[in-house]
Amino acid sequence: MRSKQETNDEDQIWTALAAHQREIASLHMRELFEKDPGRAERLSLQAAEIFFDYSKNRVTDETMSLLVQLAAKAGLREHIDAMFRGDKINRTENRAVLHVALRAPRGASIEVDGENVVPHVHQVLDKMGEFTERVRSGAWKGHSGKRINAVVNVGIGGSDLGPVMAYEALKHYSERSMRFRFISNVDGTDFAEATLDLDPAETLFIISSKSFTTLETMTNAQTARDWVLAGLGGDEEAVAKHFVAVSTNTEKVAEFGIDPANMFGFWDWVGGRYSMDSAIGLSTMLAIGPDAFRSMLKGFHEMDEHFRTAPFEKNLPVLKALLSVWYNDFFGAETVAILPYEQYLKRFPAYLQQLTMESNGKHVRLDGTRVDTATSPVYWGEPGTNGQHSFYQLLHQGTRLIPADFIAFAQPLNPLGHHHDLLLANVFAQAEALAFGKTAAEVEAEGTPSWLAKHREFDGNRPSNVLLLDRLTPKALGKLVALYEHEVFTQGTLWHIDSFDQWGVELGKVLAQRIVPELESSEEPELAHDTSTNALIQRYRRLKRKDR
Repeated sequence: MRSKQETNDEDQIWTALAAHQREIASLHMRELFEKDPGRAERLSLQAAEIFFDYSKNRVTDETMSLLVQLAAKAGLREHIDAMFRGDKINRTENRAVLHVALRAPRGASIEVDGENVVPHVHQVLDKMGEFTERVRSGAWKGHSGKRINAVVNVGIGGSDLGPVMAYEALKHYSERSMRFRFISNVDGTDFAEATLDLDPAETLFIISSKSFTTLETMTNAQTARDWVLAGLGGDEEAVAKHFVAVSTNTEKVAEFGIDPANMFGFWDWVGGRYSMDSAIGLSTMLAIGPDAFRSMLKGFHEMDEHFRTAPFEKNLPVLKALLSVWYNDFFGAETVAILPYEQYLKRFPAYLQQLTMESNGKHVRLDGTRVDTATSPVYWGEPGTNGQHSFYQLLHQGTRLIPADFIAFAQPLNPLGHHHDLLLANVFAQAEALAFGKTAAEVEAEGTPSWLAKHREFDGNRPSNVLLLDRLTPKALGKLVALYEHEVFTQGTLWHIDSFDQWGVELGKVLAQRIVPELESSEEPELAHDTSTNALIQRYRRLKRKDR
């Protein structure tokens, strides 16, 4: 519990930042750069092999000093230490938060309730590695003796978004003789399209559900079971050769027909959206192999150590979080654009949506009082250069302030002529254009008629960060994901919210369970919802009968 003095000290920094924002709100980045030739060098950072240029932000040295003070007064250092030592910082669920243990090296010690969990993590990783080698080598065969050439991951939320993002991001390193599919949506179309061209005799399903009771996942899992049995003559013994589980519920896994020896466990101190480097990443390991998977874990760990040890003014996740809070809470920016200039990262913005918005989309502080500041902005994005021909118009000339992260790599994985130079030129040009814009006078000087000049004017002063890495490797991906994980943690600390529960997803799920039997009942159900919901249920039942 924070003391009254600590709270007062922190409130004073928030007040000072609000006053400072009013002072510099009209200051343009053109002026900031003109008056400070060393700005680009001073407001950039190389950490864990990521170059981070944050000079194109609406900040001064005083801004950054106040923001760093805010982090200190909010108790960020104490919160970081508490997470890494295994304290139960997920207060509402009374759980430790130890995704950092998933990538800790052998020999490390991180304790939960007095027990070092790192050896257990490596036992699961070793088991995953052995299984992966059997499948990739062809030693593991399906029920009919055929080699497995297709892997289908069945999950939802963190059990899907992490694996599918990682597969797409690391496809360059994947085993191309195998196909990988991902099913998450309870919409039957998702299952139908994922399995349309697959042979049950050559397909392995990974059912990812901690409790093995998640409605959407188990509905899809049962459909997959029926599909396999229909294709293999109905022999129940086929299930054990075509299904494995990522779960903690041995009894339910065995009831389904999966050999518990082929169940890969994880722990309640791993939140779903932080689990892609646990057994939830089994499909990733099957795609890229155990060595590459461990390289990804090494990247995670390097960013973890940077975050844990670096001073705040040189700490990449902390600086990113402070800048996001600056725009979110003092400029009223409601969204953040994630713009990876790397086609393999096409699912990265979608992955970050869950990581950020499920973590920090909260309106109640840890002490139960309502927050009095804005919390998580909306994260969204699309790979460059596609986005430039879609929504960049809004970024440049719209009425909303939208901070942006540009993510780029110096070395292409698929070098083709001058493609990569053109790609990177667009990264640097877009960041420059957002920052400095183009005045009406400059437009007219180029020969544009005065009546048209206003339409071709760019205000600029629109903030962005550039993150530049050498090459997209498994290790680099681990660093990027850990960077955003720790940014989210830092944001949550500054807002004094629990970034690791997700009660907001519960209400709709509970109501859906009530409505399902009302939709499926052969008799007219007695409905007790609001009049709108009652009418929708009745209309759906009529339309459903119409097709019979």
